[in-house]
Amino acid sequence: MDDWVQPADPAPEPRSVATRFGPDPQRLDEFARLLAGSRDPALVFGPGVDRSGGWASAVALAERLAAPVWSAPAPERAAFPEDHPHFRGVLPFAIGPLAETLSGHDTVLVVGAPVFRYYPYVPGEHLPPGTRLLHVTDDPDEIARAPVGDSLLGDPGLTLSALLDLVPQADRTPPTPRATPAAPEVTAPLSADALFAALAAHWPADGVLVQESPSNLTALRRQLRISRPASYFTMASGGLGYGLPAAVGVALAERDTGRGRPVVAVIGDGSFHYSVQALWTAARLSLPVVVVVPVNQQYAILKAFAELKKTPGVPGLDLPGLDITAIAAGYGCATEVVETPDQLGAALAAGLRANRPTVLPVPISTDVPSIL
Repeated sequence: MDDWVQPADPAPEPRSVATRFGPDPQRLDEFARLLAGSRDPALVFGPGVDRSGGWASAVALAERLAAPVWSAPAPERAAFPEDHPHFRGVLPFAIGPLAETLSGHDTVLVVGAPVFRYYPYVPGEHLPPGTRLLHVTDDPDEIARAPVGDSLLGDPGLTLSALLDLVPQADRTPPTPRATPAAPEVTAPLSADALFAALAAHWPADGVLVQESPSNLTALRRQLRISRPASYFTMASGGLGYGLPAAVGVALAERDTGRGRPVVAVIGDGSFHYSVQALWTAARLSLPVVVVVPVNQQYAILKAFAELKKTPGVPGLDLPGLDITAIAAGYGCATEVVETPDQLGAALAAGLRANRPTVLPVPISTDVPSIL
């Protein structure tokens, strides 16, 4: 057609596109009436709240309703300050345990998340008896997949803001703050809880966490509580290989936008090798990202899954002899094996001041945590 030899048209005037859209007013009024009349509502917030800048509205609605807040299961972003007294943690990733957790609540409002992500399969009812679920999402595919509940299509942040104008202050006692986890015992090697308690103790106030350590995720979320928007990132799919290059991308964005927030990645020693070449990029770009590698020398998440399915002893799940330090140095990173909480604090501080990436392998217990 000779397209490539034709002169190009002059550049058009710049355009802009607004992609956020508000909720249907009639369905919004219905949701507001149901929440206002609820005896014991619960709120479940997902990554869409963070993407839409809805943290402030999420907090205000939780306080308006005096309702407990959970994170949707398997979230790729944090959606609510996890040090807030209303926050209850992350919902279980399985059908039966999730419904049990929500037992007693007559209304559950889910905002910015699927209903629900499940892994592994543990059968049960999707909701406790007598519980009604209200679902807000900007993703029509999430609505199509939801097995239960009444859905409303709309931007999560705009919808939360609109609900605030319609829902009155609840006349009920606010939920009791959840207990602070007990200080874990410091052993040699460290347990996952002890490692992440140490990380929390030395965490930079404006730090950004990128994680891909599936078998240690529960311990990580238990010990390190995210309190700022856009400060927690992981994969939405569960597929491995995302975390390390994502951390490099986030660190590059923090530098290039001038925000300069410190970026710390927690990447399991198995996950580490899926996209280890990202370290070369970080070194070439002189990014001060710190990569903490819990080293348990195994695919513990698969061992946990095997135990759930009563098939222990699956071959090929041990990973001995991987020299994380040598690999990191070969890609141009600073590196140091960390064995104590104090050593972690000093190494983390030095890594965040450096002009290149730092990889910190931390030997941890080989105990296999439960997948549930």
